[in-house]
Amino acid sequence: MPNLMEFPQTDFYAPAVLKKWPSKNNERAKDVVWPIPYSVFDGTLDECLTKLLTQPLGQRHLYQIHTAPQGELIPEVISAELAVELARLRDFL
Repeated sequence: MPNLMEFPQTDFYAPAVLKKWPSKNNERAKDVVWPIPYSVFDGTLDECLTKLLTQPLGQRHLYQIHTAPQGELIPEVISAELAVELARLRDFL
């Protein structure tokens, strides 16, 4: 993974969508009609990071953020783990 400090030009105001995987018993549900993540919130990357981080720690793995890629640091789909690191970068900047 690239060093986050090498990418200070991250656009936290870029449009983004917070999505959640269908779940059962705190795990991704595999036996559902639509086994794809569904939209929970539309906003900016910053807002989606904030919303994701307000979710209970044990449920964050069910979420991901979709946005336009920004170089090597920001992929099109941001996992909960990467979201935590991006939030740290955002708070530092």
